[in-house]
Amino acid sequence: MTLKADSPAYPPSRITRTVLAVAGALLLVDALVLMGMGHFNMGVVLPAILGSAALWLGWKWQSVQRWRDARPLNARLWTLSWMGFGVWLLSVLWFWSRLFSLGLGPQQVPPVQSIVVLGSGTLNGHPRPVLAARLDTAAELAKLQPTAFIAVCGGVDWGEKESEAEIMARYLQQRHGIAAERLVLEKLSTSTELNIQLSRPLLAERGVAADAPVAMVSSDFHLMRAMNIASRQHLPQVYPVAAPTPLATRFNAWLREYFAMASSWLLGEV
Repeated sequence: MTLKADSPAYPPSRITRTVLAVAGALLLVDALVLMGMGHFNMGVVLPAILGSAALWLGWKWQSVQRWRDARPLNARLWTLSWMGFGVWLLSVLWFWSRLFSLGLGPQQVPPVQSIVVLGSGTLNGHPRPVLAARLDTAAELAKLQPTAFIAVCGGVDWGEKESEAEIMARYLQQRHGIAAERLVLEKLSTSTELNIQLSRPLLAERGVAADAPVAMVSSDFHLMRAMNIASRQHLPQVYPVAAPTPLATRFNAWLREYFAMASSWLLGEV
């Protein structure tokens, strides 16, 4: 006998629809706010898609349940879809758990000859909050290690007139009083891999050997991928330094990194 969607055997539809509506609204509002701030990446677009899907499912819940019960195949597809989503969600949570303990604080870094600050993004000639956090962390480390050169990395972002490196250097000079002669500007890179690769010869011109100890500053969520890339480029003494991710974008950034890590693995970068 086929159960109807309003049968007592089903969980109370009002509770289910309320949960879907609340979850969907939170995800969608989060994504729309960040889109309004100019953030467009998988860590923002996917929550928008999931939020919209949850709202639609809550709205059409009874109709979807009738579709599910119309044919055995539909019921199997429904079950498999939720199982797949559950497995994916568990994989995201497992990946996030790996990010929590990565990286050193500036006070924990042993003496190094150079500090490499990986790029992240600029807007209207200023670092975005994630990049500003990396620069603030690098500045703290630079004051603890006053003889280390500071390599700032990044090419010209879309819509910008200056490279990330130039904007980063100006921020360090104006906000933290870092001397210009300590700064090494790598102004061509468009990826983490190139950040690391193209900064090495520039540091070598300043007398920093390829095997010299280096501190690599990036966001907490980004260090796993950055360290894997550095290892593939045969850098022997790299100390990862974690900059905090602003709370407003933290979980979106971590979700974006999940896909970035998968992409880098497929491309053989990590």
